[in-house]
Amino acid sequence: MNETDSIWTEEQSRVSRVVASVAQRIEALEMEIGNVRSEAVEIRKHFWDEITVNFSSSDDVTETYFSMKQQADLLAERERTQRHSAGYLNKLRRLAGSPYFGRIDFRGEGEAQGEPIYLGIASYREEDADMFLVYDWRAPVSSLYYDYPPGPAVYATPAGEVKGELQLKRQFVIREGRIRYLFDTGITIGDQLLQQMLSRTSDSQMKSIVATIQQEQNRIIRNDRSRMLVVQGAAGSGKTSAALQRVAYLLYRYRGVLAADQMVLFSPNPMFNSYVASVLPELGEENMIQTTFQAYLENRLGKEFRLEDSFDQLEYVLSGEHSAAYEARLQAIRFKSSAAYLQAVQAYLDSLLTEGMLFRPIKFNGKTIVSGREISSRFYGMEAGIRLANRITLIREWLTERVNAFEATQMNESWVEEAMQLLDQEAYQRAYYQLRERQKRKTDSFDDFDAEKELFAAMIVRNAFKPIRRRIKLLRFIDVKGLYRQLFADPARFESLAAGGAGLPPLWKEIASRTVEQLDDGRLSYEDMTPYLYVNERLKGFRANTSVRHVLIDEAQDYTPFQLEFLKWLFPRSRMTALGDLNQAIYAQTSAMAESDPLTRLYGADDTEWIRLTKSYRSTREIVLFTRGMVAGGEQIEPFNRSGNLPVFVTVPDTKRLHERLKEAIQSLTAEGFDSIAVICRTAAESKEAFEALEESVELKLVTKDTPQFDKGVCVIPAYLAKGVEFDAVLIYDASEQTYGNENERKLFYTACTRAMHELYLFSVGEASRFVTAQPADTYRREA
Repeated sequence: MNETDSIWTEEQSRVSRVVASVAQRIEALEMEIGNVRSEAVEIRKHFWDEITVNFSSSDDVTETYFSMKQQADLLAERERTQRHSAGYLNKLRRLAGSPYFGRIDFRGEGEAQGEPIYLGIASYREEDADMFLVYDWRAPVSSLYYDYPPGPAVYATPAGEVKGELQLKRQFVIREGRIRYLFDTGITIGDQLLQQMLSRTSDSQMKSIVATIQQEQNRIIRNDRSRMLVVQGAAGSGKTSAALQRVAYLLYRYRGVLAADQMVLFSPNPMFNSYVASVLPELGEENMIQTTFQAYLENRLGKEFRLEDSFDQLEYVLSGEHSAAYEARLQAIRFKSSAAYLQAVQAYLDSLLTEGMLFRPIKFNGKTIVSGREISSRFYGMEAGIRLANRITLIREWLTERVNAFEATQMNESWVEEAMQLLDQEAYQRAYYQLRERQKRKTDSFDDFDAEKELFAAMIVRNAFKPIRRRIKLLRFIDVKGLYRQLFADPARFESLAAGGAGLPPLWKEIASRTVEQLDDGRLSYEDMTPYLYVNERLKGFRANTSVRHVLIDEAQDYTPFQLEFLKWLFPRSRMTALGDLNQAIYAQTSAMAESDPLTRLYGADDTEWIRLTKSYRSTREIVLFTRGMVAGGEQIEPFNRSGNLPVFVTVPDTKRLHERLKEAIQSLTAEGFDSIAVICRTAAESKEAFEALEESVELKLVTKDTPQFDKGVCVIPAYLAKGVEFDAVLIYDASEQTYGNENERKLFYTACTRAMHELYLFSVGEASRFVTAQPADTYRREA
């Protein structure tokens, strides 16, 4: 037996021992959980049998209370034990067939020999053992596996740094208790293991990457210093995967202090939420809160306005170039998403301390209690040093007093008598008994008709004024819509706020006019939604969420400086992780990642850290070499050394032939065993056209902005919905100059092409897009 065989035999023997130990522990734990569950059921069934209920005296009441509490505490303890054991059982089941993926031998300074340390997705040791058989990949010592080759190494612990020598690094692929692959490596993660992982077909859900985390990804995962962590990563560089492992690491590192519901992930669309939903459960952690920024905006503004979403805005940008208002709309989108607009709005809010506040009158039954002018006079009659928020609070208290005084005058008004006459029998009886009980506490008699009538009148008046008090409490007397409208209705005022108008777009007057028109019609464009809500929150007080401690923003290049500033106000106690790729900034708005200043300014340079990922792992080397030439700075993107076929460019004479070739390609790729194939289109309209042309001959799904879940198979999808997702094979529906001929579509085209893991086909009806022809001829293959 040679040395390799001996190592393999020895390692397989250990795997078998660990798997057997885990199996025994699972069996014991299942029995234990069953017993605890039975005990809990029995306690519930006989809960009252064990309690002596006696209310004869205060001592008996006390005894009854403690008897009940004892039983409730016993039941709660059994249920806690069951939940904890069930959670650990789930982790053990994940270890059962594949207990670990790596081994390091580390000898600390002053130690005679190294200690073998095996790494898995969870820690495991036998009940009576002193040492772990498997260490959690998030444990401090595990960072050695990701950060160092054999040689001098150091890792950080809560007690300080531990120095020593990494003597061995070994990697495994273990399935069903058998070692499939075993590598010794001198680098972070061996290419052989990554090759095995990346050569697999894609799945309908993102998977954990703990076995193949790279050194630069490990910096993201274990970073717990920075208030703001910004990850600029090339397409396929693993930034989203690393961010999700980061969540798992933080939950492990701060267990007992940090919970999953204190972390929020803002995803690009609902479908992406389903795509990443399995990563944390796969690691034995609960999922964090997942939402989209659009969903938050709709929740806050949907009752007041008809809203446009980001996808509708993009559809207009991609297909509305023939509209007369097109150029003005583009300028509006860019300006209203910029840091300059944010600064102008902030200046506007500051200016309201001296002039311009608008208030709605307080009315009752058509009669004005307090006019808007009176409220404004009161507001500006306060001392100049009183802050805006404090003035609003004082106004609210004053309005409450005015309403109370007015309410007292309504008892004998005719509307009260009419309301009493209109009470139905059920309402009358309910009110009568309430009043009777109240009167009993005052006197033994309830025969006074006038007293009864007075009490009924008081109840009716009090109920009638409840909505007014609620509106005052919620600060609805502030005319937020009018205040936002005022920004555009008076162009001269806005110019003075926006640095004298120097930074305003050329078509500003047209933009202002159209914004006023939309507001008056009860509509809000996507570029106005965050600024409007920001104005609302600054005036009424932010509905801050102080329980959330970590916010992760995926596809951060699609967020504006305004939106990130808003999220900072919304989550004041949170750390933020922003992940993005400026080369995939497909929207017309100003990107917060276009320059470092907007992101760095949020928390300051000292609390902000940038990490750049330039190596792309998703696609084959051939696909990366082809696509990286499409974007500025693409030469810095490094392909992982996984070879495949050259991208194929197919020219067809018309759409009929296009659909025939697409059908042939899909059937061929399906026959080759590819599980996930995407026909990627430029817009939703083009996606619908492609789907209708192919659905009779190919089994496929149409993905829209409302699709809730990502599934395997063949799909037709707009490029902007495919972001963040990967497919075995991608077919670009029409890569012609006519479809992708504008410079502002470069990043959209790049995004679509970089979704491909193994195969990339580009079809063109007629002349090829400039984004294809500009690439070196040896980076792709042409077909007719």
